[in-house]
Amino acid sequence: MNDIKTAGVIGLGALGTLYAHLLTEALGRDHVLILADSRRVERCRREGVMFNGQLQDFNYTDAAAVTEPVDLLLFAVKFGGLESAIETCRHLVGPDTTLVSVLNGISSEQILGAAFSPEQVVWCVAQRMSALKEGNHVTVSPLGELAIGVPAGQDDRHLQRLTAFFDSISFSYARPADIATHMWSKLLCNTGCNQAAMLYQCSYGGLQVPGEARNTMLGAMREVVTVANAEGVPLSEKDIDSWLSIIDTFPADGEPSMRQDGKAHRKSELELFAGTVRRLAQKHGIAVPVNDRIYRQVQAMEAAY
Repeated sequence: MNDIKTAGVIGLGALGTLYAHLLTEALGRDHVLILADSRRVERCRREGVMFNGQLQDFNYTDAAAVTEPVDLLLFAVKFGGLESAIETCRHLVGPDTTLVSVLNGISSEQILGAAFSPEQVVWCVAQRMSALKEGNHVTVSPLGELAIGVPAGQDDRHLQRLTAFFDSISFSYARPADIATHMWSKLLCNTGCNQAAMLYQCSYGGLQVPGEARNTMLGAMREVVTVANAEGVPLSEKDIDSWLSIIDTFPADGEPSMRQDGKAHRKSELELFAGTVRRLAQKHGIAVPVNDRIYRQVQAMEAAY
C-alpha cells in the first residue's frame, strides 16, 4: 500500500473547512480536492471560504469530473447528507483508499463500511476543538485532534498508513485503547453538550455554570452511560468528568454545532443523539426522561422554523 499523497474532503462545514485547511497546508493545493457537485463548486469559488480570518485558496473540484481514486477520503458532511456524499464520491474510492468520517454519532463508520469495505474505514472521533461557522466564515480555536483506531479484529493496515501520514505532516491525533468505547464517550458528550446548548439557546458559557442548562446536560450524559452499559460499553461517571474538564475550558462565547444549527434554522443532529439514545433505551427497557424531554422540545423548536 502506497503512502498517502492525495486527499479529498467532502463537506465544508466547520470541521470540513478545518481539515481542508490543514491538509492543503500539508500536501499542497493540487493534492487536496475539496469535493462537491458543480453547483456547490461554483458557489464556493464565487463566495470563498474564510478560515480563522483568512481567505482560503482551496482546490474546489466537481467530483464528477475526477477520474482517479484518492489515497485518503475524508467525509465531513452532516449525517443526513452522508448517503448522497457516498454516491458523489463512490468512483473516487479505489481498493487502497483510506476512508475517514468526522461525523458525530456512532453510525457513519458502519455505513461507510457497508458502502465500500469495512477494512478501509479508520474509525474516528473529532475532539477537543471549538468550531464556529457563520455564513462562509469558520473559526476554530483550539484546533483539537482526531482520535483514531479500528475495532478489535479488523485489519489495521489503513490505520497504520494513516498514522504514518499524520506523523509525516505533524497532524495532531490520539490513539485510544478502545476506539468503539471512545466513540460512545463522544456520543455522551454530544448528547449532553450539543443538545442542552440548542435547547437553552446558550453558548458554552451557559453550560459551564450551575443552572438548568448544565443540569440537563449532565442528566442527558448520565442516561447515555446507562444505555451504553446495557450495550456492553463500559462508560462511567469518570467519562462525564473527563468531558466536563474539556467543555469547561472552551471559550465561553463558543457554541456547539447544534446551537449553531438552531440559530441558522437548520435541521439538527437530534436523531443522532437523543434519537439514538431513545431507540437503544427502548430496546433494553430503560427510561431516559431527560433525552425524551429534549427530543420533544427540540422537535417543537424545529417545527416552528
